[in-house]
Amino acid sequence: MKAKYQSVLDLGEQLNIKNGDVKEEDGQLKIYGTAKTPYEKDLIWDEIKKAGGENPTDIMADIQIEDDSVYARHTVASGETLGKIAKKYYGKPMKYTAIFEANTDILKNPDVIHPGQELVIPNL
Repeated sequence: MKAKYQSVLDLGEQLNIKNGDVKEEDGQLKIYGTAKTPYEKDLIWDEIKKAGGENPTDIMADIQIEDDSVYARHTVASGETLGKIAKKYYGKPMKYTAIFEANTDILKNPDVIHPGQELVIPNL
């Protein structure tokens, strides 16, 4: 069972999921932990669905969220734009305005962002 969902366990390690625990009981894999943000929880669920299908019955995941006041936090990398960042988190580049509005304390122009800036990615 663990082998089937190894990619989920690996992702949990990559994301530094806190209080992580994995048990195999009654033919079901049970995983527990706390993600930093809703985005990280979504990543875990996407990986579960990739490994086990849309509604897997052989896994039970109880993933808590440490900070649900934001969807994610993002450190700007060289060459990124708010549109690219919005596409990554929301799937739609035009949602860049939501990111800009959530970060007006550090951003004055949506066309000017700098590597190293930490942006709040708001819940929509």
